[in-house]
Amino acid sequence: MKRRAAIRGLGSAGAWVLTFGMPARAGATAIVAVRMWPARDYTRITIESDAALRATPFFVADPPRLAVDIEGIELSPTLRDLVGHVTPDDPNVAGIRVAQNAPAVVRIVIDLKRPITPQVFQLVPVAAYQHRLVLDLYPTVPRDPLEELIAQRLRELDQAQNALAAEDPLGALIAQLPPSPAQTPRPPPDRPPLLPGAIATDPAAPRPPVNETETRPGFAAKQRPRVPSTGGRSDRLIVVAVDAGHGGEDPGAIGPGGTHEKNVVLAIARKVRDRINRTQVNGHTMRTFMTRDGDYFLPLHVRVQKARRVEADLFVSVHADAFYTPRPRGASIFALSQRGATSAAAQWIADRENAADLVGGVNVRARDAELQRTLLDMSTTAQINDSLRLAQFILQEMGQIGPLHKPQVEQAGFAVLRAPDIPSVLVETAFISNPEEERRLRDPRFQNQMADAILQGIVAYFSQNPPLARNRQV
Repeated sequence: MKRRAAIRGLGSAGAWVLTFGMPARAGATAIVAVRMWPARDYTRITIESDAALRATPFFVADPPRLAVDIEGIELSPTLRDLVGHVTPDDPNVAGIRVAQNAPAVVRIVIDLKRPITPQVFQLVPVAAYQHRLVLDLYPTVPRDPLEELIAQRLRELDQAQNALAAEDPLGALIAQLPPSPAQTPRPPPDRPPLLPGAIATDPAAPRPPVNETETRPGFAAKQRPRVPSTGGRSDRLIVVAVDAGHGGEDPGAIGPGGTHEKNVVLAIARKVRDRINRTQVNGHTMRTFMTRDGDYFLPLHVRVQKARRVEADLFVSVHADAFYTPRPRGASIFALSQRGATSAAAQWIADRENAADLVGGVNVRARDAELQRTLLDMSTTAQINDSLRLAQFILQEMGQIGPLHKPQVEQAGFAVLRAPDIPSVLVETAFISNPEEERRLRDPRFQNQMADAILQGIVAYFSQNPPLARNRQV
């Protein structure tokens, strides 16, 4: 009766109640570990135990908070530690309280910073994990990443315009005017007119290298800011989705020295992002959309969904390969296949990468509903052909910085490459299971070289395959 009264008191103000889980054992269940993974997209809390927990969550909308009653356990130092896992920069969680609410019942109350749509589910043991109770806290109003990309570009244009106005007010006014026909530059009479998509540069001029020197302080200050005219705000914005594999609960492969794949591929992905964001192709500005920019887990179908939401022109997933033995080495690249894998090794790698959802932990009901809506198995032949072209360009660049595991592009049924309208590739940067390559993956110099290779492959692809017309403009 006492517990029922407590539930009714918490359940006021529009709370919902859901009970699930296995019946509690006669003996108390032990809590093995608690973890938190804060991110802008959502915050995940996991409670790992040596047996399935019986949990009853309650959500209260005003003020927003989520409470979870866990039966069959006693308050332990491990559960108390959950309070200290909250960080000030968590965008969703303001604080956590843990107490013994009743005999053999522990209550966890999560105070929220904004309205949240929670998902609470359990995971069976897999890999190194035992039973896990998962609390996923999704913002009720998710952010719009496409609007953020466009807003970022407009801020850059405004800042560049202001900088030019301070240096040359008359030039800034002229730059805002659309060019008249008489001012439109024309090719010299001894050169043929440029074809659509061609680069208006001297073909004899060497291609400028893309390397880390461009990030030196003061490098950009030596050049006058390039400020498009008013008409420049309707230029095509090229968006490249860069996907750092694994993350959060899913560490990916772990090297013999303890290096986690999720960490090194995020470092490389961020370097790719920085290079793309300061590069133009055929006069078009390029921008990167990171599917994840922190240490948190994303299901494979969500990575695809996010890339489609921003209408990405390309999707590049960054990984580090692994095998049972330390001998294999070298980089490789993969595209999607609808007709089976091109080799047994490609199929093995695809199976390993597709198993990420099992390790990271997916809410099966939410995943199945999303898959039914998006029909991710409808990838087109055109998408696969474009993916093979992109992969070939990146493979050529990677071959210049180190050994290749395979000298050709491979194909297999990677779930993360199933966007039906986005050329998509998966880059295995090196074998983290090889001690020498594990050290290279931790080396910022190698990370820079790999990021350069990926960028140069992307630029080469767009130079020969101009992006299609889209409504996304700035």
